Amino acid sequence: MVVPDPRGWQFWIDRGGTFTDVIARSPAGELVTLKLLSEDAVHYRDAGVEGIRRILGRHAGKTPANIASIRMGTTLATNALLERRGEPAALVITQGFGDALRIGYQNRPQLFARHIVLPELLYSQVIEARERIDAHGTVLVPLDEADLRARLRSVRAGGLRSVAIVFMHGYRHPAHEQRAAAIAHELGFEQVSVSHEVAPLLRLVTRGDTTVVDGYLTPLLARYIEELRMELAQDLGEPRLYFMQSNGGLTDATAFRGMNSILSGPAGGLVGMVKTGSAAGYRRLIGFDMGGTSTDVSLFDGEYPRRFDNTIAGVRLNVPMMNVHTVAAGGGSILRFAAGRFQVGPQSAGANPGPAAYRRGGPLTVTDINVLLGRLQPAFFPAVLGPDANQ
Repeated sequence: MVVPDPRGWQFWIDRGGTFTDVIARSPAGELVTLKLLSEDAVHYRDAGVEGIRRILGRHAGKTPANIASIRMGTTLATNALLERRGEPAALVITQGFGDALRIGYQNRPQLFARHIVLPELLYSQVIEARERIDAHGTVLVPLDEADLRARLRSVRAGGLRSVAIVFMHGYRHPAHEQRAAAIAHELGFEQVSVSHEVAPLLRLVTRGDTTVVDGYLTPLLARYIEELRMELAQDLGEPRLYFMQSNGGLTDATAFRGMNSILSGPAGGLVGMVKTGSAAGYRRLIGFDMGGTSTDVSLFDGEYPRRFDNTIAGVRLNVPMMNVHTVAAGGGSILRFAAGRFQVGPQSAGANPGPAAYRRGGPLTVTDINVLLGRLQPAFFPAVLGPDANQ
């Protein structure tokens, strides 16, 4: 049944690494869909905004359109973490614990492997701050502010704009973290992530990793949201903008943080799967969501699968998330022969140039192999491929 909505147009956008899908509901209740390449510098700056413009141009005509809200799920942060394309950050940690996050819990991902390849670190430099507070709040070593200020100034002069601050027992006794954050702000760091705000929980390593992820990804998201708002403001006003979080809930764009963004797109897919499957009478579902850069697998057994301890792309996180397993192997994952074997990913061809089959000079990818084998039918792809985005 078509239900009119007097508040105006509503848009739901899924921005992936290769394609962006837009679903709109008009004030009259009509549903409209559109698919675009996520990146096309020749024809538009942002695929989501371009999708909104095209839908309104076709269906709203010359009548000024009132947009009630825009709700978006994005794999921007997931892909940035998988491909290590976030904002380089400095880690500020209690003296003597500079290698604690690298050592981690000494888990062996492959029990019998003789050579363990550790994931690439997200932070670029480490500053060991002279400070120490014990578990009861007693100051054992006062924070050496002069030394910390000098070292942070040197790091900032080197070009780093983000800092993650993680002190022993800072989750419970944050005075030193608060003072260190104030110094970082004074020196002009654009992103200051502090562990007692990001993940106020026990365990230095997981708390530290979560804080570093926040400092690594939040600047990327902030830039994207700012660019998105500027694009919208040109001719669409300032509609309410919401983002899907890793836990399956929506939040205002101003509160969208890196630590809650890792599974933004996949979480939305899981929620959509559950709603659709439940409407069809199914209570046990397996989700397989293969995008351009990553593939996400999930299980629904009567209730939303959530977890707090997570490892995504080799990084430990302690935030509520949907239980979605992500691997860096999507349709756009680049194929290559290296180290004596055939390899896939984690690098992706993205939307520009995209896979070779998109006819824009891209490399060989998983999509190309599936087209060659007949598993993908080009006739069912939208006419957004080729040099002029019309094939």
